[in-house]
Amino acid sequence: MAATTTPAASISAGAGSGSNGGAEDRVLATAQQIVKSLNTPKEVREDMMLIFSSFDNRLSNIKTVMTDQNDALLARLEAAETIIHRWDGGNDSSRHSSSSSGNHRSSSFSLSFDGSPDEATEFLSAVDEIISLLVDLSSENKPDMVDRADSALQMAMSLLEDEFRRILIRNTVPLDAERLYGSMRRVTLSFADGDVTEDFENFGLVANGDGDGSCDLWVDLINPTAVEDLKEIAERMIRAGYEKECVQVYSTVRRDALDECLMILDVEKLSIEEVHRIDWKSMDEKMKKWIQAMKITVRVLLAGEKKLCDEIFNDSETSKEVCFNETTKGCVMQLLNFGEAVAIGKRSSEKLFRILDMYDALANVSQTLEVMVTDDFVCSETKGVLEALGNAARGTFVEFENNVRNETSKKPTTNGEVHPMIRYVMNYMKLIVDYAATLNSLLENDESEGLSRDDDTEEMSPLAKRMLRLITCLESNLEEKSKLYEDGGLQYVFLMNNIHYVVQKVKDSELGKLLGDDWVRKRRGQIRQYSTGYLRASWSKVLAALRDGSMAGGSSGSPSYGQRSNSSSSASKMALKERFKGFNASFEEIYRLQTAWKVPDPQLREELRISIQEKVIMAYRAFFGRNKSQLEGGRHAGKYIKYTPDDLESYLPDLFEGNQMVIHPRRKSS
Repeated sequence: MAATTTPAASISAGAGSGSNGGAEDRVLATAQQIVKSLNTPKEVREDMMLIFSSFDNRLSNIKTVMTDQNDALLARLEAAETIIHRWDGGNDSSRHSSSSSGNHRSSSFSLSFDGSPDEATEFLSAVDEIISLLVDLSSENKPDMVDRADSALQMAMSLLEDEFRRILIRNTVPLDAERLYGSMRRVTLSFADGDVTEDFENFGLVANGDGDGSCDLWVDLINPTAVEDLKEIAERMIRAGYEKECVQVYSTVRRDALDECLMILDVEKLSIEEVHRIDWKSMDEKMKKWIQAMKITVRVLLAGEKKLCDEIFNDSETSKEVCFNETTKGCVMQLLNFGEAVAIGKRSSEKLFRILDMYDALANVSQTLEVMVTDDFVCSETKGVLEALGNAARGTFVEFENNVRNETSKKPTTNGEVHPMIRYVMNYMKLIVDYAATLNSLLENDESEGLSRDDDTEEMSPLAKRMLRLITCLESNLEEKSKLYEDGGLQYVFLMNNIHYVVQKVKDSELGKLLGDDWVRKRRGQIRQYSTGYLRASWSKVLAALRDGSMAGGSSGSPSYGQRSNSSSSASKMALKERFKGFNASFEEIYRLQTAWKVPDPQLREELRISIQEKVIMAYRAFFGRNKSQLEGGRHAGKYIKYTPDDLESYLPDLFEGNQMVIHPRRKSS
């Protein structure tokens, strides 16, 4: 606005300077500026300039100057028009001939990839000239010239738009998923080790790490040599007012390229209904691919796309933002839609770990995504899907808890070994603790019903409390299942096997840290109690036959294994034979039954055999030593003294192997 006050001073200053050429030029320019600032029609301005010339002879040549200026503007316009028209496909016969002569030139304007860099520079200079002319003509009342300049600019923008599209398409770099997977794994491992040694550029991959284990990666999505040409075109289209068209072309081409990237990563476009119809095996594969695709899309593709937008639209913050949002919205929403479909699908225990993996994958990139993407809808959807996946994981975990609590199968294992339900639940729980951090955050506000509030549980994490509740439920379930066995000894073997299995799974995994050493010690004590219960249930009758007090006419005092009964001298051989016979039959029956029983753990199996040897074989050895002389040498002695203590001991390794056997006596006396 200062131009409205300056001319008066200039004219005043120039009036006293005689015929000085520089002063005349300044006076003339000032007069022209005054007239222009009045924004009057062309005819009125010319009349005003003539009036000015009658006041000052220095303005007498005003019409000549004005004519010269018009001629100069027209010359600039025509020169620029000539260059632009030369590149118009409809008028450029020379270009067609050069194309057919083997120069591989496209039928549109070509930059340095296909044509001469000098020609490209000439065309871009002509565009700059037209844009500059339109600025100069904005204050002139020359509608014909403005129309011609607009027409030339439209033609130039059409050519640039086509070339912009062609360069984007031709120079898109296909995604190499296999190399990318390998490179990402190496990046992760290298940062974990604190030393990045891989030459990622060999894979077309760039990695920036800040030393804290995080890493930003990107691949060249566009041939780097084309970026500068794209930037030159974008800058001119934006200056010419064709920002919308430029952004639209860029977004359309790059959106299609990102869609193709998702196809390469095996991510399909599926509706919610289609997702819900997929069988679990196929669904599991799709969820795994989604997890990888989410990481690669945000950490690599979007990071690369952001970098590309920043470079090409460096001079326009608005274009950067709009281009990136419009380009990436489709692929991000495709991933989020699948995540949402999974989150609202039917819940089942086998899905928990994949859902947790999906939750973690999205949670790990959501902050990066929110920084890059400024589209409110996409940001809102990201938060919504993350929350939905968290709810799905929490709900699936609760479903698993309910399934364990309500498991009431009445079919026991035939040989007392570990119940399939226990194996499944413990292996499931062992996997659950790998997600302790995630589940603790998801379960933080959930009430842990069914647990007593004491000092032992008060300091436990939310997940630890749930694990303890689950195992307590399992133990109650096992007690009920043990009652399905008619044989008391097999009940205890079943309980021993299953509780021992639970303890081993806890001790050999992160569950041990959650539940603590005291929990493990208590359960081991419980196993010893079950072992004592087994001996009592299975061998009490056998041991009773070996007590001297059980002999007919024996002493009424307390029975003893180590001392000869005072009434033994008066005991009949027939009673003694019956005792040997009863022991033999009981041992043979126990052997027949308990060789079929199964104790899978070698250490527990050996401990049981040792307890039998100490309690039963030792008692028989004492009984055998005291009484064999009374029957040896008699008629059919071998019928009653069928086994020596060593014979019986040799049969113990056959017990609890899960293969039913029958004793074949190894010693007979005649």
